[in-house]
Amino acid sequence: MKGVVLAGGLGTRLLPLTRITNKHLLPVFDRPMIYYPLQTLINAGITDILLVTGGHHAGDFLRLLGNGREFGLAHLNYTYQEGEGGIAAALALAEHFADGQKLCVILGDNIIEGSIAPAVARFEGQGAGARIILKEVPDAERFGVAELGDGRVVSIEEKPPRPKSRYAVTGIYMYDARVFDVVRSLRPSGRGELEITDVNNWYLAREELRCEILDGWWTDAGTMESLHRAGNLVAKTGSNKVDGPTTYLPEEDPVRRRGGRGRASQVPA
Repeated sequence: MKGVVLAGGLGTRLLPLTRITNKHLLPVFDRPMIYYPLQTLINAGITDILLVTGGHHAGDFLRLLGNGREFGLAHLNYTYQEGEGGIAAALALAEHFADGQKLCVILGDNIIEGSIAPAVARFEGQGAGARIILKEVPDAERFGVAELGDGRVVSIEEKPPRPKSRYAVTGIYMYDARVFDVVRSLRPSGRGELEITDVNNWYLAREELRCEILDGWWTDAGTMESLHRAGNLVAKTGSNKVDGPTTYLPEEDPVRRRGGRGRASQVPA
């Protein structure tokens, strides 16, 4: 399986900081933001990674990350997204890189406490289809929201005013090679973008979408508030802990899995 980190966008919610560099290169506690999603993939055993970036500071990534050998990567590849066409449009740029293999895709500002290795392993054995990672949050109306039934996703809505559940769709997705045909079939949404929710709904309509629930905290770092929060969380507990919280299937009991320690903190992106 290969990995894709989506690190484009103009970072307008982080102005004036993003006038001098890409938002994904801003510091989160003791390292650049982009280190965290890269480590998430590496900890899941994915070492062939593509970085999709854009904007006026794309060269800064190459100066920082080089060929990826510092991270123990087999390959670190780069591609450039012109403009802003949505998450699905950025993903489309990975088709040549994917070369028919499955992908694990992560947004460049997503940071987690633990590991997604169990989810990646289950997806590798899944066969065709897609797998998304969910997190229970108090303000689900801010996100894509998944409704669950009998341990499966039954619907996904983008930022619904009255969410049917508290399960937000995090910025971590896994797809088979058909995802690029799916993206080509999409039409722009009302905001003129190709939406990743539409990609997920394509798999859902064919009963090929599976889900995992993330234990431990999850946050993004795309606003001033969340950037500050992310730094505090990393400073307090650390991130990408191999022996920390992982993912579990909806029908599992996370408290029992953790030996009765109680539910971990729930921090929305």
